[in-house]
Amino acid sequence: MTDIENQIGVLKTKVNNSEIPKDLAQKVVLRLSQLESMVASSTFLPEFDRLNKFIDWIIAIPWNKETEDNLDLDHARKILDKNHFGLSEIKERILEYMSVMKLKKERGEVEDLVRAPILSFVGLVGTGKTTIASSIADALGRNFARIPFGGMGDPLDLRGRSRMQGEAEPGKVIKSLVNVGSRNPVILLDEVDRVTDQGRSSIMGVLVELLDPEQNNRFVDHYIDYPVDLSNVLFIATANNTTHISTAVLDRLEPIRMPSYSDEEKITIGKKYMLPKVLALSGISEDSFNISDDTWAKIVRPLGFDAGMRTLERTINGIVRKSALQILEGKADKINITNENVKEYLPR
Repeated sequence: MTDIENQIGVLKTKVNNSEIPKDLAQKVVLRLSQLESMVASSTFLPEFDRLNKFIDWIIAIPWNKETEDNLDLDHARKILDKNHFGLSEIKERILEYMSVMKLKKERGEVEDLVRAPILSFVGLVGTGKTTIASSIADALGRNFARIPFGGMGDPLDLRGRSRMQGEAEPGKVIKSLVNVGSRNPVILLDEVDRVTDQGRSSIMGVLVELLDPEQNNRFVDHYIDYPVDLSNVLFIATANNTTHISTAVLDRLEPIRMPSYSDEEKITIGKKYMLPKVLALSGISEDSFNISDDTWAKIVRPLGFDAGMRTLERTINGIVRKSALQILEGKADKINITNENVKEYLPR
């Protein structure tokens, strides 16, 4: 037996011992057998490489692997409160959503469960849309994946490209399943309103299929060229506004408005949530760093009003970085930010 024949035999065993669907495995094994008769052909090596790569992808897809849902509402409430200040109406809506999931699962109504409207968080940049979607996954005990739509102009980014094209790969949907290793993750469709004008209609068409339980149980990626069941995926969408989202997609979404943050809310979030995390990442102990209470107003609004939290997060990071430098240079053992010196620490 030649080395090539041995490699093909190894691939056949690999396919037969995997969890991929039987009819797909049979097709791949048949193609491997056909390759054995092409060893002398000039097209053998490119075709062998393509098939080898394809086998790696289909084996990596979690056809049967899934995580078990945690539908304990007290646990979910703790996760949401730990990661997010305020947003009581939104948290309540998420808990209601989970309550329906729990009741339907207890009654064995799994098919009806996937027909529930897809949650869609709509709000300005930095209002917490992405992080609350991640918290939902955390609360449910599901893996989390994010597909960014900002600037996307080709539906093939979602659906993959045919294996006949050079350097072809699966689309972002299949890649998300492979990356998380389970077939029931939470997949965030992030900023679905920010696709390009040229690709909008065709991308919205793929979104309709992804969000429709009548269609997504047999989603066909052009590269895989075999139906993949996405009905166990919990899709969540985000958008800055709904103006550029097609009516067909909106019909499958349940928009939830994310409010802008007041200065008081930002101060609380900055103190209790952001600063402790940034200090922990910087290596500065909380005993060695302090921001006086009356100084937070200047940190929250150094350049005017911002609806979200990203400017505040960047500001806190900049202050802590400058403090770390001063401590390492021996200029201070303890940093105390006050109204008198805050301008020295604010990022420019």
